[in-house]
Order: sequence, then structure tokens, then C-alpha cells
Amino acid sequence: MKAYNDTTYAILGILTTEYRSGYEIKQFIDNSLHHFWKISYGQIYPTLKRLEQDGLATIDITAHSGRPDRKAYHLTQKGKEILREWLEKPIQQLPVERNEVLLKLFFGNHQTPAQTTHLLKDYHQKLIELYQTYEGIEEIISAHDSNLKDARYWLFTLEYGKRTTEAAIAWCEATLKEL
Repeated sequence: MKAYNDTTYAILGILTTEYRSGYEIKQFIDNSLHHFWKISYGQIYPTLKRLEQDGLATIDITAHSGRPDRKAYHLTQKGKEILREWLEKPIQQLPVERNEVLLKLFFGNHQTPAQTTHLLKDYHQKLIELYQTYEGIEEIISAHDSNLKDARYWLFTLEYGKRTTEAAIAWCEATLKEL
């Protein structure tokens, strides 16, 4: 199997949904995946071009008067097979988290206790807001997309986000007590 990067596999997966244009793919990412996977426009369009060149996707072009043509991408059978092969492979490594709060806390001895407390209280508030966002997303998926086969799996990933956020909130509270 030819080696592709994770962005390629993410876009192959997105093409299994109703999102087909580069713009729609970016909207899907911003509304669902960005909590755990970020992809920029600068990555999307070259990846779509490569998918088409490698025969993993086809393009339908629709002309619009006064506007640029709309390009809609569709997975080919080969694209579905490549996605399935990647999905069946074992995980190569655990995700590495880059967390500015933990980095600043690690060097917290070089700031005042008040600054550290402020840092953690601010982080705590942001985590609560993130958790509320996840609850809102859960309501939307449950209300509108419950008949989609994908919705079940979207809720699984959302539950991961909720649980890790709950754990981070509890960690913040315990750390603030220790301070």
C-alpha cells in the first residue's frame, strides 16, 4: 500500500459523508473534527488534488454563472479500499499532547503562586466552556443525525472528548486545592 499521511486518510473519511467540496470539507472539520484533528485549507486542496491524481477520488465540476465552478469530490472504490486498509491497521503511536498550561505549570516555580493560580483558574473556566460545547454538539448529533450510521461513531469520539475534559476539570480543581 502506498504511504499517505494522516490528513489524506482524514479527508478520505470525510468523503464518506455528504461533504464534497474543499469548502464543505473545511466546514465539516471546523464543526466536528477540530476538537481532536486540525486541517487547514492549505492542506485540503493539495490533498484533494493528490487523491484525484492517485485515482482515490473523482471530481464533478458544476459551472455557476458569475461564480467559480464548484468541484465536488467523490471516493472511488480504490479510495474506499485505501481508507479501509488504513482503518484496519493497528495504531502506530499514542497521540502526543501539546499543552501550554502543562508546560507553564512545569516551570511554575519561576512565577508567583498568584500567577499559577490565575493560569489554572483560567484553564478551568475554558475547560468548562469546552465541556458545554461538547454537550451542545451531542444534542445536535442526537437530534438531527441519529439515523446516520456515522452518528453512533461521532458520539463515541465526542464521549472521549467529554471524559478527557471532565478529567482535566477534576485535575484543575485538585491542583488548585494543592496550591
